[in-house]
Amino acid sequence: MAIGEEVKSISLYKLLPTWSHGYMLPFLVFYVSLFCGWVYFFGSLIEHNEGLLISVAVIGAVNLMTALFCVWSVDVRCLLTCKKVSLQTASHVKVVPTLNNGSKELVPLIRSNKGDGSTSYSFMFQNIKYVYEEGEFSPVQFPVDFEVEYYVKNKGISSEDSIKTATEKYGLNKLKIVSPEFWELFAERATAPFFVFQVFCVGLWCLDEYWYYSLFTLLMLVLFESLLVQQQKRNLADIQKMGSAPFKILTYRLGHWSKLDSDKLLPGDIVSFGRSQSGQLSPCDLLLLKGSCIVDESMLTGESVPQMKEPIDVNLSPGTTLNIARDSKLHMVSGGTRVVQHTPPVKSGAELKSPDNGCIGFVLRTGFNTSQGKLLRTMLFGVKRVTANNLETFMFILFLLVFAIAASAYVWIKGTENPERNRYKLFLECTLILTSVVPPELPIELSLAVNTSLIALAKIGIYCTEPFRIPFGGKVDVCCFDKTGTLTSDNLVVQGIAGLDSSSTKLDLVDAANAPLMTQCVLGSCHSLSLLDGEIIGDPLEKAAILSIGWRLSRSDSVRGSKCSLSIIHRFHFSSSLKRMSTVSSMTLPNITHISCVKGAPEVIKTMLREVPLNYDDLYLKLARKGARVLALGYRDLGPLSPREANSLKREDIEKDLTFAGFIAISCPLKRYTKDCVEELQKSSHHVTMITGDNPLTACHVAKELKITKLPVMILQEEEEEGEGEGRWVWQSVKGDGSVAFDPNKEGISNLVQTNELCVTGKAIEYLMSSGGQKLLYQLLPSVKVFARVSPKQKELIINVYKACGFYTLMCGDGTNDVGALKHAHVGVSLLSTVRITPQNDDSAKKDQLARPSLSSVRQRKPIAGKEGGTQQKALPRNKLLHDILMKSEEGLKDPSLVRLGDASIASPFTSRETNIRCICHVIKQGRCTLITTLQMFKILALNALVLAYSQSVLYLDGIKFSDLQATLQGILLAGCFLFISRSKPLGTLSKERPLTNIFNTYTILTVILQFAIHLSCLIYLVKEAKQISPPSDEEFVDLEKEFEMGITNSAVYIISMTMQVGNFAVNYKGHPFMISLTSNKPLLYSLMATAGVILLLASGLSTDLCEWLHIVEFPVEFQTKLFAVLLVDFFATLCIDRCLSFIFGTSHLRELNRK
Repeated sequence: MAIGEEVKSISLYKLLPTWSHGYMLPFLVFYVSLFCGWVYFFGSLIEHNEGLLISVAVIGAVNLMTALFCVWSVDVRCLLTCKKVSLQTASHVKVVPTLNNGSKELVPLIRSNKGDGSTSYSFMFQNIKYVYEEGEFSPVQFPVDFEVEYYVKNKGISSEDSIKTATEKYGLNKLKIVSPEFWELFAERATAPFFVFQVFCVGLWCLDEYWYYSLFTLLMLVLFESLLVQQQKRNLADIQKMGSAPFKILTYRLGHWSKLDSDKLLPGDIVSFGRSQSGQLSPCDLLLLKGSCIVDESMLTGESVPQMKEPIDVNLSPGTTLNIARDSKLHMVSGGTRVVQHTPPVKSGAELKSPDNGCIGFVLRTGFNTSQGKLLRTMLFGVKRVTANNLETFMFILFLLVFAIAASAYVWIKGTENPERNRYKLFLECTLILTSVVPPELPIELSLAVNTSLIALAKIGIYCTEPFRIPFGGKVDVCCFDKTGTLTSDNLVVQGIAGLDSSSTKLDLVDAANAPLMTQCVLGSCHSLSLLDGEIIGDPLEKAAILSIGWRLSRSDSVRGSKCSLSIIHRFHFSSSLKRMSTVSSMTLPNITHISCVKGAPEVIKTMLREVPLNYDDLYLKLARKGARVLALGYRDLGPLSPREANSLKREDIEKDLTFAGFIAISCPLKRYTKDCVEELQKSSHHVTMITGDNPLTACHVAKELKITKLPVMILQEEEEEGEGEGRWVWQSVKGDGSVAFDPNKEGISNLVQTNELCVTGKAIEYLMSSGGQKLLYQLLPSVKVFARVSPKQKELIINVYKACGFYTLMCGDGTNDVGALKHAHVGVSLLSTVRITPQNDDSAKKDQLARPSLSSVRQRKPIAGKEGGTQQKALPRNKLLHDILMKSEEGLKDPSLVRLGDASIASPFTSRETNIRCICHVIKQGRCTLITTLQMFKILALNALVLAYSQSVLYLDGIKFSDLQATLQGILLAGCFLFISRSKPLGTLSKERPLTNIFNTYTILTVILQFAIHLSCLIYLVKEAKQISPPSDEEFVDLEKEFEMGITNSAVYIISMTMQVGNFAVNYKGHPFMISLTSNKPLLYSLMATAGVILLLASGLSTDLCEWLHIVEFPVEFQTKLFAVLLVDFFATLCIDRCLSFIFGTSHLRELNRK
């Protein structure tokens, strides 16, 4: 059972005494029993000491592994060191988080005494406090779900006891991140499974007398982990700075106003806040009670437009319960956001007044429970390790382990044929073979592949808070895009007003500036725009509308035109679920004093009109088919109203009996790169789908323009029938020239998609869910190319349907209404505008803004309200060179390896600072590059491990081994080549071919097996030829313990082993069409060429000093010829095999959407 959003389940445990832990007492019994039994059977510990040493080594290894498993696994730790108990006797809590929300933890259970003598229980998990109430643990409940009247009439915390209770319950308002000491972090890494395994391998190599190689490997491991720890400490230090420093804030507590440190704020406090001269962020989540303000939320949500916030008592009746999901957008100032402008509340009656004329807010949530805290927790705990697919890695190791077990068995069986052979040494060699299947560099290489892509994306302004999703980018089947603000630009153009002549069927557009007065009044008053430092900010559509009629906006919510003025009294803000917005305004006309103005989707406004024009549907459908964004306008004369009456009007009171005022048609030009990117995605074997809340006809027009749809489009909609409650559902042609009855059967859908593209609306999705349930939804939705008039929840549903049908899905949106879909997609990318509002109340701030204007001000010209009522245009910067310098300096100020607030958003795992969809191509390129890099690493590691297993078994029993120096040089070469492979870069364009999505596929398995067969054949042949010209041995059994001796066989095997390593990298490097070619990867190319040169010198004997240094003997000419022939055959045979298999099996194919 889930406990909150982050915790899946909990269990209660009591920690046992240390001596009774599962890694102590049982093994103590084993050791005592072993020694006593040995003395009993053999009379002394000295007799058969080899067997005793092996037994002690085995038990010791199991003992150590058991203790380490308690460190690695919380489940094992609980099993061996704790026992399950009741709440009253528990000392610890095992917490299991939900998927992708961190890892399991065993945390202390905190007990505290209440004032009534009872005991309270709680624990901390990921900086969130969980308390035991009503028989279960749950996150601390903040005051976020009371009736509105509770907040409006609240007078803050009124007693010292309440302060003490609230402090104990909620804690301080701090985003405190504890940075561990260097040795603590290093110890954590040093006890990680792979690091322990690497150190274990080093120990085995030391026992086998490979001192240089062992010490070199150990030094590199410690150095690498130390560098990672230092980087981790730097990142933690930077994250610590993200939380704003405490500052004084005016707080109403204990019945009076006083200055209080912001880190001492408690839920229930009343505070006064406003635009800060020093640019301070909101210290917590605040519910706005009095006054209004404009807030820059781009640091958290990615919303490029500063948001208007209004007090809670304006739009919600007192009996309404606060709903954070519904009301936060309009009434809540989130922690970590910046107030850029505020309007003091009107002082009236006995209401609470702020001494500094600030807005009054109620503290809802503090600390890590705020919006800012949630983002920080995502960065800290969302993903613990940056790795590739762990399950596939585990299966890969099991696959190699089969060969290692066979090789070990061979060594033990053949080795024990000699009764005098040291069993301890034989056991050591078998252990070395088993460990060779897990290459020590495997975890480092897998992490490097993902980290390289992380840094590459950060350098081009794409930030990722969930690195495990990067390889998903290479697997994407379906790319879903929001339309407005994602595919189309925010620079909207008003085409004009239509529908003013109800008797005309022609599509006559009237310039907005020449439209009737009442139409202009609707456009001038029905908006959520505001002025910030003389600049109009708000929804781009509303900005375009008010500028098109030439009216002036003032800070007091009044608008002035050439013939009249309006003052907005009451707003009902736009709702994506209601598809409309309405306002109540006062006017200066003699015959009209108050009007209600409504604008919204034509099909919604139609039901509110007193009289619907005959040409209503025809006109707006024609406009929509031409790609225009169409809004219907309506108004109603409310007559004389007092301020109280105007404010008490409800939404349903004013959204009825409207007079039609026309349609406003607005064109939404495509953003730069949109067409090219969609075309590139389609050519690179991706399905492209549009998911938007806009009109279906407008959406279909844009889809056609982008060639998302290439066949005639059919829209699933309800056909109205007179005299019946519900109409039948049909597939209606976009042109309106035909329809087809809806057939829910799979065959009917399949037949339809052969000659048509499909468009489905949100209403149609509701119908499909109600009539056919999930089965019908799963049958139809994957075949749809355009989703229109869908709500945010329906966007989320569509993504989940794609995932349930087995498609890897990418969603790109602007981070506002798309949050759910972005979070649920395999790859969610939000387009984060880089707008940063800088305070201008002091000179230093002005200088700072002059020195570093925001990128949005650099990129586009913005209209601002002029002093004389017109509009002026200003563009920054004037000089293109200055523009380039500013752009580069703003990009270069950040360390690409760290995601900071303002770079990432709470909206999605990926955040792009570019406001166009070009970032999608970059994410997919890096995803494909990471996939291919991981695949080729596994191939190379598998081949090396298989060859090593043979070398350490058959060749070992023949007395063939490498010197310490030879092994060290080979290890350095291997590490260098893997490093250079992980630094591979993707190509500039996406390929039509798709990469293989997993390790276990026909191509990988066949190429590894066949390449190994060639390597094995060459090795066997060369060893056989070398033995024929080597001096014969008189010994029946080879002495495996003798020191390394130079010889023809040893030298030949070392040279071909080096050649196989070089060949494995050169042959299995994928390159085109997903990554740069081997010739373009200069570091890898040069290292392989240098190694090949060394091999040539050793095989030819041209450098006697080098041969002597590396213990290589001089070969006879006849054998030398055979050696070169074998080396060439090995390389070119593996190359031909790999290329043939790659041609036949090396790519995957895109699944058709209409086939499950």
